[in-house]
Amino acid sequence: MNVVGRIAIAANYLNMKKYFAETIGTFALVFCGTGAITINEVNAGSVTHLGIALTFGLIVLGLIYALGDISGAHFNPAVTIGFGVAGKFPPKEIIPYLISQAIGAFAASFVLKYLFPSSLTLGATLPSGPDMQSFWLEIILTYFLMLVIIRVSHGSKETGMMAGIAIGSIIGLEAAFAGPICGASMNPIRSLAPGIVSGQTSGLWIYLTAPFIGSILAVLSNKYLLTNPKTE
Repeated sequence: MNVVGRIAIAANYLNMKKYFAETIGTFALVFCGTGAITINEVNAGSVTHLGIALTFGLIVLGLIYALGDISGAHFNPAVTIGFGVAGKFPPKEIIPYLISQAIGAFAASFVLKYLFPSSLTLGATLPSGPDMQSFWLEIILTYFLMLVIIRVSHGSKETGMMAGIAIGSIIGLEAAFAGPICGASMNPIRSLAPGIVSGQTSGLWIYLTAPFIGSILAVLSNKYLLTNPKTE
């Protein structure tokens, strides 16, 4: 086999590792995060709202340390698209990442459906007030999440001690105060999978649009912050 062929095989192997990492990472995020909501639902509020927020923050923190150096630990289509818009992520990798994230998220929701068949929502995000209220909240929440991510990441990779702490903290913080209103999804696939599997699709459009808007606005803000002023 010639050198070009060997390089192609090695590159494909490395890509498959990244896709696998995104799949199992998104599975863990949805399984633990929406699992906490599901257990709270079927077990009379035993986890509590703050417990749910803490679960989301901690699982993301742990996954960044475990998988950040392999795939960048996106686990979120809005983050992947955001890195793509920022020019920090190869366009050809976007679709494989989104597919990997979808596989992980839907697998987690089906497992939760099997384990907790009495759950009505499986942790789906449902607005508790007007749709537009949750729509704007999700834009703002994702804006700050992506701004933190892009500022502490190395290229398109969420990796390193500070990245894990900063990103896990902002997720836990936003889930703690905004979760009761909009669910604090900030992640389209985290909302899509449990919504489809449970049949709870009311307001789903919010979580399939607002996070992308917030993420792109954060990328544009970061570009502005990095712009060097012209000097006379």
